[in-house]
Amino acid sequence: MSRIESTFYDIGTMDTISRQDTVVHRMDPRIKVLTTLVFIVCVVSFGKHDISALVPFLVYPLVLVILGDLPVAYLFRRLLLAAPFAVLIGMFNPLLDQEVILQIGPIGISGGWVSFFSILLRVTMTVGAALILIATTGYHAVCMALERMGVPQVFVVQLLFLYRYLFVLVDEASRMVRARSLRSFQGKGSGIRVFGSMAGHLLLRTMDRAQRIHLAMLCRGFEGTVRPFHPLRVRGWEVMFFFGWAALFVFMRLYSGPRFLGTLIQRFIS
Repeated sequence: MSRIESTFYDIGTMDTISRQDTVVHRMDPRIKVLTTLVFIVCVVSFGKHDISALVPFLVYPLVLVILGDLPVAYLFRRLLLAAPFAVLIGMFNPLLDQEVILQIGPIGISGGWVSFFSILLRVTMTVGAALILIATTGYHAVCMALERMGVPQVFVVQLLFLYRYLFVLVDEASRMVRARSLRSFQGKGSGIRVFGSMAGHLLLRTMDRAQRIHLAMLCRGFEGTVRPFHPLRVRGWEVMFFFGWAALFVFMRLYSGPRFLGTLIQRFIS
């Protein structure tokens, strides 16, 4: 199997995971979208030097991974794709901010290193929460929830088509790579000119196939709305799930968890 084909099946793995039957997967997608949104807003609102206050927020993705029976190794590999962007954003912080703000024994840690690790932690938590949302809900259900929540229909349909036509692009690319490999002998057909021509043909073939898919959708009655596979119904325990987590997120944002716990322990000891 070629690398493109393996990537194709790897992309579809998220849809396979989202079809599991767990308590998290059965929840209304709007509840999960709102809860994830509150989680992300609270996480990104912390200051650049806040690390200890972010640690308690890890309980939310950990609980969802356990309840949703999600493959940790697969999510971790997907999470690594965002790591270079986080490193690129904060890699110059240790050079720009060299003032020591933390002392661990004889080792002094500058504010640049603290802010760098803070960026890495926040990117890990926010991207991880988004991946868990897709893995427990499915991309189609997330788009459907956004539409029901008032997001403009044009934007939602564009998101849905962007994801669906990605499979069309990968499928056409795998066919072209397989055809080239079957016609290439002794290193022939692998130059930059060949790949440039293949990129142009890939664009034309993908557009042609996308046009055929669009016509087929119109023939089947598609009018631009995201149709749910199952009727959406918010149950009482799901409302409690949202308000419970939202209240916990706001509390941990307003009151630092480690500092609050340290104060309680100090009062108990004294």
